[in-house]
Amino acid sequence: MSILNADLHCHSVVSDGTLTPEELASRAAANGVELWSLTDHDEIGGQERAAQAARGHGMKYLTGTEISVTFANETVHILGLGFDPDDPAMRQGLGETRGGRTARAMEMAQQLALVGIKDAYEGALRYVGNPELVSRMHFARFLVETGVCKDTGEVFRKYLTEGHPGYVSHRWASLKAAVQWITSAGGMAVIAHPARYRFTANEEYALFSEFKVHGGRGVEVVTGSHTAAEYVRYAETAREFDLAASRGSDFHSPVESHTDLGRLPFLPGDLTPVWEVLADRIQ
Repeated sequence: MSILNADLHCHSVVSDGTLTPEELASRAAANGVELWSLTDHDEIGGQERAAQAARGHGMKYLTGTEISVTFANETVHILGLGFDPDDPAMRQGLGETRGGRTARAMEMAQQLALVGIKDAYEGALRYVGNPELVSRMHFARFLVETGVCKDTGEVFRKYLTEGHPGYVSHRWASLKAAVQWITSAGGMAVIAHPARYRFTANEEYALFSEFKVHGGRGVEVVTGSHTAAEYVRYAETAREFDLAASRGSDFHSPVESHTDLGRLPFLPGDLTPVWEVLADRIQ
């Protein structure tokens, strides 16, 4: 089962992607994806559309979302897979997590205005499918469109990150709350792209340890932002903490994403895939 072409991490216009759930399903199927999940940020509004589109293309489907969490003063993302999308606690928790994004976005725009970039909030909204989920990526697309930067990579080197204009920190959900929303809704919590976080070795160990204590059961080993060496590193972490392994491109856009849907190495064969544990939740 480790050689299944599963892509369990991508984003649609419901959060900060540029394609609809239906367009993503079509692209995933064309790339040979057999098991798919749409994991929009702090949102499950696209789940029914995604599941229906997956079935239409002959793919299996797992419900998904990506929850923003604050841990050790860093934003960490926790994937939820295979949960009941109608679970009331899950819906309430995600709604509360989305709640602070608008105020944060307005403050980001105010900071950008101080360095001569006007009307950034209004500009970012042109790229937003769901105004509750306006994000740094929407601002980045505006900065590229207006010629401030040549691409989104340059945006994040010069703006919107800590120490640069437009950066505004945000207090997201707690790790405990996010994991419990997912597990209480019958799903599996998975640490997304762990190599991206700026943790010391001790902080990373604390993240995985606390995650396990709260009921987390998976880690994304193969993902679009990991290098080959990081596949090996987090395969070992999965073994150390007895976690199931996940695979996902983190695809956002045909133009911006480095890795296309389904175009990833397979999981190492000795790991337990998350879809094996979630077999009864696959649609």
